[in-house]
Amino acid sequence: MKLHELYTTPGSHKTSKRLGRGDASGKGGSAGKGTKGQMSRKGHKRKLGFEGGQMVLLRRLPKRGFNNPERIAYLPVNLEALNRFEDGAVVDAAALVATGLAKKFERGGFKVLAKGELTKKLTIKANAVSAAAKAKIEALGGSVEIVSDVLK
Repeated sequence: MKLHELYTTPGSHKTSKRLGRGDASGKGGSAGKGTKGQMSRKGHKRKLGFEGGQMVLLRRLPKRGFNNPERIAYLPVNLEALNRFEDGAVVDAAALVATGLAKKFERGGFKVLAKGELTKKLTIKANAVSAAAKAKIEALGGSVEIVSDVLK
């Protein structure tokens, strides 16, 4: 194939309509934009959601609820998930990420919940622990340490 043999597929290239080139062209005068007003002007743009001066829908809808900026969101970790650690292991945020229980260090840290049964003696360094989970861990001879380095 040579350069002079190249061609475009018929219908793939559409010539653009030449606007405002006289009345004989079919799109002369106001170039198909109508007469007067914002939309007929050069460089006109409308803001997203603009409704002609009417109050925008997003602002007409009521706001609901309250989002507390000081809320600490813990990553919940159940006792049954901690059985993947070896007996006598230290479980902290880095260990959770290493085993895949957490994808990254969560903003509020993690909280151990009492769902399921724990079968191993573990030392847990968590940001929060439920009372029932603490009782189950200590019944097996493990220990719980509350770490207060919560990211805000």
